[in-house]
Amino acid sequence: MRILITGSNGFVAKNLICELRSKGYENLYLYDLDTEPMLLDEYTKDCEFVFHLAGVNRPKDQEEFMSGNFGFTDTLLASLKRNNNTCPVLITSSIQAELDNPYGRSKKAGEDLLFAYAKETGSSVYVFRLPNVFGKWCRPNYNSAVATFCYNIARDLPITVNDPEVVMSLVYIDDVIQAFLSALKGDVLIENNFCRVSTVHTVKLGRIVELLRQFRESRTTLAVPDMSDSFEKVLYSTYLSYLPEDQFSYPLKMSTDNRGSFTEILRTKERGQFSVNISKAGITKGNHWHHTKCEKFLVVSGKALIQFRKIGTEEVINYHVSGEKLEVVDIPPGYTHNIINEGEGDLVTFMWANEPYNSDRPDTIFEKV
Repeated sequence: MRILITGSNGFVAKNLICELRSKGYENLYLYDLDTEPMLLDEYTKDCEFVFHLAGVNRPKDQEEFMSGNFGFTDTLLASLKRNNNTCPVLITSSIQAELDNPYGRSKKAGEDLLFAYAKETGSSVYVFRLPNVFGKWCRPNYNSAVATFCYNIARDLPITVNDPEVVMSLVYIDDVIQAFLSALKGDVLIENNFCRVSTVHTVKLGRIVELLRQFRESRTTLAVPDMSDSFEKVLYSTYLSYLPEDQFSYPLKMSTDNRGSFTEILRTKERGQFSVNISKAGITKGNHWHHTKCEKFLVVSGKALIQFRKIGTEEVINYHVSGEKLEVVDIPPGYTHNIINEGEGDLVTFMWANEPYNSDRPDTIFEKV
């Protein structure tokens, strides 16, 4: 399919282009401010679908709102009509089209123009009145609060929040792109003539800032965001996309002694704690048991003997494991246990516990196997 995309250097278009190419769409006609104007007529001759994403949202002169959001739409549709091309046209508008301000009036004019074009030509048109769109590659310190907050908080720069109680309506870029791809097949959600994205997040501005600050602090607290919350999940992905490129990595606190080291990697209230344990050759660690806490051990490098003994009994249960055959060993409550490095080099073991370590209630009783 031959697809024309206007505003091809913009945030939404970049995400759309990548997804189209990943799905095998190769004949993409990309049009932006730096494109030779005569190419528009060439592109509109044989394109089979138009994503009209070009627009103006922060001009130097307010008159540019109408020329950019209405004027270029008129130019595009006129070019399609000259070439007798009645292919479907998708346009991105804004919920601000409902407001009586220069930007809103220009977006409303563009919508009306497209609806009139559909009546005149019989073309299928898809008008998406989008709320605030957020996600990777959105330009910070421009017209997106989420992008600006992500960028600044990731760099420990100040942000301004005038009213944390303001409620924002947001759509995530991946959801927008999926809705656009569905429109390619004529499958859209429509309400009152306007197409909509299936998932809209309604969140207070203060909550967004609170989450972003928690994300930054998570490198110290080791806390994992709540991935069961659909907004928190995609906001975290967005935040990470704004990390400075020289700060992708961060150090962990290693508890070391002559036996090796123990390092906590992640912790959550709901899913427990994940750590890595390194033992030197011949070293035994553990020899304790738990009332409620349970664990899973996975040796990823080296050879180990994991021993168990049920409290109040004498029988010792042995499990020989190694990094050559990955297998998880469950550590049930009520069994004292240890792990012995049987190899000649370091023993590396991933360890999961069902709860983060709490020094006030460690639930750890020392007793040799």
